[in-house]
Amino acid sequence: MDGVSKVSIIITLIIAAEILFWVFIVLGLVTRYIFHKEKLSMSLLSCTILVDLFLIIATTFNLYQGGTAEIAHGIAAVYISISIVFGKDFINWADEKFKVLYLKQTPPQKIYGNQYAKQYLKSFFKHIIAFLIAYGLIYLMQVVANNPSSLNNLMGVINIWKIVLIIDFIITISYFIWPKKAKLDT
Repeated sequence: MDGVSKVSIIITLIIAAEILFWVFIVLGLVTRYIFHKEKLSMSLLSCTILVDLFLIIATTFNLYQGGTAEIAHGIAAVYISISIVFGKDFINWADEKFKVLYLKQTPPQKIYGNQYAKQYLKSFFKHIIAFLIAYGLIYLMQVVANNPSSLNNLMGVINIWKIVLIIDFIITISYFIWPKKAKLDT
């Protein structure tokens, strides 16, 4: 298999993992709220972790089999780290949306001002943790790939993410300087 098709496999796996992540969330919520099967719901929601595990194993195996560490491998590390750190938040968000849309519950009250800034700061710290996990995964990929020339591809992903982190930091600080305000109805 040539390098292009190996990269295509990784990209396909990332897309499949993202789709499966949301399929398991939707199935978990439908099972919980429509069929009232709490244990089955938790099992389905827990499958999101298995999706991440599968992507880690598949990416590592690809490199172990001689695949060159490409940008797609770095993107896989980013996906996995974000899913690990923010996965529960994504599930909670989907849970709230499901309750509002299908159970006709009142949406949670939005927060503003200093409370919003503090919440965004917590999210920023999670962003840093996700970055560090991805950095660690990329380092491990480099070790497994044992191909120094592929380091630039992987570090390119990290360098782009550093820029995103800087922008997110500026946004975080801005919420303390200019707190988010409720929109006025006109």
